[in-house]
Amino acid sequence: MFEKGLIQIYTGEGKGKTTASVGQGVRACGRGLKVYMVQFLKSSDTGEMNILKDIDGFQVFRFQSERGFFWTLSEEEIKEVKKETDMALEFIEKTISEKACDVLILDEIMGAISNGLVQIANLLRILEQKPYEMEIIMTGRNVPKEIVEIADLVTEMKKIKHPFDKGIGARKGIEY
Repeated sequence: MFEKGLIQIYTGEGKGKTTASVGQGVRACGRGLKVYMVQFLKSSDTGEMNILKDIDGFQVFRFQSERGFFWTLSEEEIKEVKKETDMALEFIEKTISEKACDVLILDEIMGAISNGLVQIANLLRILEQKPYEMEIIMTGRNVPKEIVEIADLVTEMKKIKHPFDKGIGARKGIEY
């Protein structure tokens, strides 16, 4: 166990934010730490979901029902996603209050903020409750400056070139 847990953020337009957080979680498990990953705005099958279930001490939690991309959802579906997001936030608060893990990953939490599903003030309030020794890792684009200010580490993934720009779609085992 480490003395003081920090707040980390992986952000930017580039690829690799979730991959970096998963790698950090695997490293923590390799040292006997317990990792919880709460995924926002993700419901489809991904390669990391298939392998992480086999790693002792690494648990992934999803609260969103399987749907399409957020921008394709109807108003009713958005209301359902909002309810599911609220359930995820309640779970996070319980996890923090019970000190249920050593490393807590909030994957795509910034996307939940950008889409109006999570209020900045609410996330700040939750982060203020972080136990001293718990590490919190957050991912997603467009991190609000208020969140950057309280973070200990912010890494920006910058896109220089991406296959999508040449019409190459997401590839199974590489992008998902």
